[in-house]
Amino acid sequence: MSFITSLTRIWLTHSLKPFTFKNEYDQSLPYAACENLGLYVHIPFCKSICNFCPYCKVPYSPALCDSYIDALIREIHLVGSQQPGRKKVGSLYFGGGTPALAANRLKEIIDALNEHFIITEGIGLELHPDNVNVETLQTLQAAGVTKISIGIQSFSDKYQKILGRKTVDAAALREALARVRFETVSMDFIFALPGQSFEDLRADIDEAFSLGANHIAIYPFIDFTFTDSPIAAMPKKEKRKLLDAITRYCLSRGYSRRSIWTFSNDEDASYSSMTRDNFLGFGCSATSLFKGQFKINTFDVASYRERIDSGTLATALTLRFTPRQRMVYWLFWTAYSTRVNADDFEKFFGVSLKRSYGFALWLARRLGFVHEHDGVYEMTLKGAFYYHYYESFYTLSYIDKMWGILRKEAFPERIVL
Repeated sequence: MSFITSLTRIWLTHSLKPFTFKNEYDQSLPYAACENLGLYVHIPFCKSICNFCPYCKVPYSPALCDSYIDALIREIHLVGSQQPGRKKVGSLYFGGGTPALAANRLKEIIDALNEHFIITEGIGLELHPDNVNVETLQTLQAAGVTKISIGIQSFSDKYQKILGRKTVDAAALREALARVRFETVSMDFIFALPGQSFEDLRADIDEAFSLGANHIAIYPFIDFTFTDSPIAAMPKKEKRKLLDAITRYCLSRGYSRRSIWTFSNDEDASYSSMTRDNFLGFGCSATSLFKGQFKINTFDVASYRERIDSGTLATALTLRFTPRQRMVYWLFWTAYSTRVNADDFEKFFGVSLKRSYGFALWLARRLGFVHEHDGVYEMTLKGAFYYHYYESFYTLSYIDKMWGILRKEAFPERIVL
């Protein structure tokens, strides 16, 4: 896998130079000049730890959560006060972990962010199904949350047992979502589980929209090496068949495809923190992306608090991009939306997309991965599958290695990918 991703990196960056993350950081972050800037906040606490989940999380304790939130608010002011005035940003997303475990303090966090930023496109937050009750939803709404994403994974008891989770109470979801309304209600599902069929996934999709969702995300199961999950990965041919069937079904129902994995029955519903040109991340394991660099905070909660309490950033690693590396990063995550606009590329980099990647685009069209109209390159079903397939290679070659190390070392010396 690393051989495939390395060859692709060399070809697209025109360089043998790897992505090198070093134990260094800028105390002053260059976000003031960033356009299309987003915000992300990580809350790492969970009441129970799912063995398939790769994200940074720790067992919930009220005292530990409170002390973490105190440090998080200090980090927000530490970074936000670096620039004068309030910076206009797009959306704010809370991920985890289970952010709703800190529902009673979300308003404090959002108020701190509002001191330094003007949020123009709403606030999203991830929820465990157990947290979808009227009281919690009202607390979130009062804090300013406008979008929620519920980690269902599956409505089927069979697949919930495979994932080590309990049955989802669909009736309770329906009642709570009917009483407390949000601009976007997204539900997350996992596909490519052992024995899973299109009929299983179609039932999940139909159930989600019937319960009040206006957006769904269907992510592939990825077998991270550092998780304790015993689940075997589905073979490539079966996975492609499932992804194509899901896509055709959603499009036949008139749902809009918002990204590789997401569909909506409402044009105004959206939920994605991944397709932004630049973003600022707060909290342990949170990442920040700027024009010339990518940085990631330590995964260790205690080390995070110590750094912030000392008045310094909790950055574990920083990657300084070459211009070509930044182009590849931009193209990879922009393509997640299934389309790339040549005008957007030229506006961001100051050079034309065709001049930079003309042969690669020609080859993608010849292979049937994309079609082009007025400078917009849109993925075909074939292209979407191979994007997914390559994204899995990338995840296991790059993210798996990096997160695996960061879970063991708070501040590693360097990581070369």
